[in-house]
Amino acid sequence: MPLPRPNVRAPAFLDARAPSLRRVRRIVQAFPTQDGSAHVLIEGRRLVNFCGNDYLGLARDPRLAAALRGASSECGVGAGASHLVSGHGREHQALEEELAAFTGCERALLFSTGYMANLAAITSLAGRGDLVLLDRFSHASLIDAALLSRARLRRYAHRDWGAVERALERQRGAAAGEAAGAAPARLIATDGVFSMDGDLAPLPQLAAAAHARGAWLIVDDAHGLGVIGAQGRGTLEHFGLSREVGVLVGTLGKAFGTFGAFIAGSAELIERLIQQARTYIYTTALPQPIAAATRASLAIAQRESWRRERVLALTGRFRAAAAAAGIPLLESATPIQPVVLGTPEAAVAASRALEQAGLWVAAIRPPTVPRDSSRLRVTLSAAHTEDEVDRLVAALAQILAAQARA
Repeated sequence: MPLPRPNVRAPAFLDARAPSLRRVRRIVQAFPTQDGSAHVLIEGRRLVNFCGNDYLGLARDPRLAAALRGASSECGVGAGASHLVSGHGREHQALEEELAAFTGCERALLFSTGYMANLAAITSLAGRGDLVLLDRFSHASLIDAALLSRARLRRYAHRDWGAVERALERQRGAAAGEAAGAAPARLIATDGVFSMDGDLAPLPQLAAAAHARGAWLIVDDAHGLGVIGAQGRGTLEHFGLSREVGVLVGTLGKAFGTFGAFIAGSAELIERLIQQARTYIYTTALPQPIAAATRASLAIAQRESWRRERVLALTGRFRAAAAAAGIPLLESATPIQPVVLGTPEAAVAASRALEQAGLWVAAIRPPTVPRDSSRLRVTLSAAHTEDEVDRLVAALAQILAAQARA
């Protein structure tokens, strides 16, 4: 007797009238690590990848591969258990210490993914009766973490730090009128660099609001670390902040080219997470060879500052050429350069046309971005060449001109 089929309904936005919203996975075959380019093979075609997050061009660096192989031959592949049972190894400990030093924090704690790190940060610091404030453009993991915490979630308009101040004042006034007891926790959580727009959060104003009103400030700097700041230490360095931010979340699969994530902060914060964070306690530790490869990547990123300088120079080149060609861009000084086209159909058509020109730029559509803001999310890497950037701008200008005539 066959098993009953589950009644799985597609999301409302994926109906037959909106085929341009359906996601399709592409099988990507990277070129050998020695190649050093941003090229990939997709269905037998060689394309220049302009939609990844490998900002420093480290994901295929042979030195990372060598570190991974060396560690795997010494300690095996899988950790075999959680950090709190028997899975915490020498490479994990060394990487945590090096990440703490890199970010200027007392301690750091490794997680398997940035999603799990954000879940840990918010659910360990907030619960019923507490308040979590999120930017409307915050990453989905921050939203899910706030919902899972069962705290009261309030979302403020993008980068509107004044709304944060007002919300904290209202919450403080309401708490003052309630019966005496432990004051509810207040959390402000934001991306450092917003992943779909490329702009920066107003961290100095948010930090001041948090400090004045006794709130936690959580910064998810997934797209800032390694790229932003005089030494690539992220948006906190860019704004001259350190102790003003209570919780720093970073990922390792973007600028550092490997996999995993971490939370950095005070020794007290990290100890609290070790004892309370379910996404840390109840999961197998990151493989030690990945930690070893990340240690190599972190050292290279700090030693080879030309990588950061190059990706930012290419970003400037792209923006200048796009402006000259009349290509509309959002305000972003980071390697994330969105070209907003409005409809999903226009974004998908432009993406396909770019692919025919040998350039891979994925179409980003709702619900990842708001309605009527479908876009091409161009991302620059130190692995790109000036000629490739110029090719992209020329192709974009031609495609957008054709769409305008249609």
